[in-house]
Amino acid sequence: MSITRQILWKDRKRILFGLPWSFTKYSLSPDRLFIESGIINAREDEVRLYRILDLSLNRSFWQRLFGLGTIHCCSGDKSMGDFDIKNIKKPREVKELLSDTVEKERVRNRVVNRENLSHHDGDEGEHSHDDDGYYHDHDDDDFDDHGHH
Repeated sequence: MSITRQILWKDRKRILFGLPWSFTKYSLSPDRLFIESGIINAREDEVRLYRILDLSLNRSFWQRLFGLGTIHCCSGDKSMGDFDIKNIKKPREVKELLSDTVEKERVRNRVVNRENLSHHDGDEGEHSHDDDGYYHDHDDDDFDDHGHH
């Protein structure tokens, strides 16, 4: 059985002179980010996009010289934790795509960080939270189309 995913973006980790001579592949679907690595001992990690909390772009001198960058992802995912998408082409565009896609997934899943709920003072009301500190809204009237109160 073949599973097909809608892929919004894909690239390989690049090494010498910005060439994709590595065995690490990244791909982004509408709801998950996949990181495949290894050739003999292959591994595929995935993170649900709503679990990504923050993104930052780092570009060393050598990365800028070859048009590369590394996106650091702060994640609430228990198995992945914080991770990097290393040495990719068009890093600014990828970071923006990832940021927009993460936000859409957070709205679709009605997920808000605890930091955005400080006004509840412990009263969850129409919210429930999981072990990672995410609140899931169960009341449709609390949020507009962009996930804001």
